[in-house]
Amino acid sequence: MKTGNKNLITDVKGILVGNSQDEALKSGVTVLSGESRFNAAVTVLGGAPGTRETDLLETDKLVQQVDALVLSGGSVYGLDAAAGVVDCLRLEGKGYGVQDIKVPIVPGAILFDLLNGGNKKWKINPYSSLGKKAYLDRGKSFKLGTVGAGTGATTSNLKGGLGSASIKLDNGINLGALVAVNSFGSSIIPGSKCFWASPFELNEEYGGVGFSSPKDPFDLEKEIFNFDALFKDNAKKNTTIAIVATDCDLNRSQLKRISVAAHDGISRSIVPAHTPFDGDLIFSVSTGKNENIISDLEIAILGHFAGVCLSRAIARAVYEAVKKPKDLFPTWKNFSK
Repeated sequence: MKTGNKNLITDVKGILVGNSQDEALKSGVTVLSGESRFNAAVTVLGGAPGTRETDLLETDKLVQQVDALVLSGGSVYGLDAAAGVVDCLRLEGKGYGVQDIKVPIVPGAILFDLLNGGNKKWKINPYSSLGKKAYLDRGKSFKLGTVGAGTGATTSNLKGGLGSASIKLDNGINLGALVAVNSFGSSIIPGSKCFWASPFELNEEYGGVGFSSPKDPFDLEKEIFNFDALFKDNAKKNTTIAIVATDCDLNRSQLKRISVAAHDGISRSIVPAHTPFDGDLIFSVSTGKNENIISDLEIAILGHFAGVCLSRAIARAVYEAVKKPKDLFPTWKNFSK
């Protein structure tokens, strides 16, 4: 197995990603778009999701393609980021055609970063503007860590962030993952700095520290959580929101299966995952740039490797986070086990 050229989701043909962030706000927005409209599906397994237009992605719905996907901080306020992206698409004349009108289709998902030390005392919701900036920033290269939707993200014991990774399969198909990690659970093994995702690491992409067996895998309360801090004033809310993408031509039913399987990537790299406090959500995307005919067996393989790719992206998000003023949690690089 090998990564794509950039080890980013943009190694998938036709994918572009843009980020914007506000350092004082400690929050930001990430936008994924295609060179043209693309097929997408979604699966939500967390107990506290925040979404926009995800119902449109079910297999029985009329509109089969979307114009962009948005990952945003800001909780409910962050849903406004998609409105900024819609404004940009409208000016470009893009969207679903209804007679002579174009209606941009922009599903989105948010994470909760309202209690991370940032200045949240705005008078005008900043997320529409951040959405526009992220859309206009789109390209094939982008930074990881404390950027975009991962700017203010945290895990149970470390800063979270924005992560991405890619895989190029032997048959020429490219897979990629993009994730904002703001999880209730931990990405590292108790008593160590080793990532739960260590077995899937390629080219020391998140430090090459290897794998360590937990001292007591059943004693998660002491090692992973500080429950007094987590539940003080019911202040801790979470969510890991992600996108997995491939350049092979998949329909929405096939993409739905990919998004379901990709959740294994969250379970393998964050412990625990899919809790009542997480809004864990994965969008799956097909750009159709690779015209390989895909069998059911190959869907199973693609789903597995999408999960592997996502596990790596999650670890990279935490690994690449950088220290900022007023942080409430240490970064992985500054963390002493």
